[in-house]
Amino acid sequence: MSITAQLDGVAVSTQANVYFDGRCVSHTVTFADGTRKSVGVILPAQLSFGTGAPEIMETVAGSCSVLLPGASEWQTFGPGEKFSVPGNARFEIRVEGEPYHYICHFG
Repeated sequence: MSITAQLDGVAVSTQANVYFDGRCVSHTVTFADGTRKSVGVILPAQLSFGTGAPEIMETVAGSCSVLLPGASEWQTFGPGEKFSVPGNARFEIRVEGEPYHYICHFG
């Protein structure tokens, strides 16, 4: 498992995306080719997210459990692991203990 430690050659939005009363905070990064990702952290909580485009969530640090669309059981992901969420869907994420650090790859 490989963990992305650094994103090179990007523009970073200086204004944070703040969700759920500050329990999820991210920054948008844009690559030279126009590709966008977000880099963020989720504090301990159970949250429900909706997607527009498909997303791949890459775990950088901490861990989370997710209930993906159509699933009946929670799955747990740790550093170096990824999970995919289809576009126009909802999923549940649960973080316990340490904050969950992630990179969200869109599309």
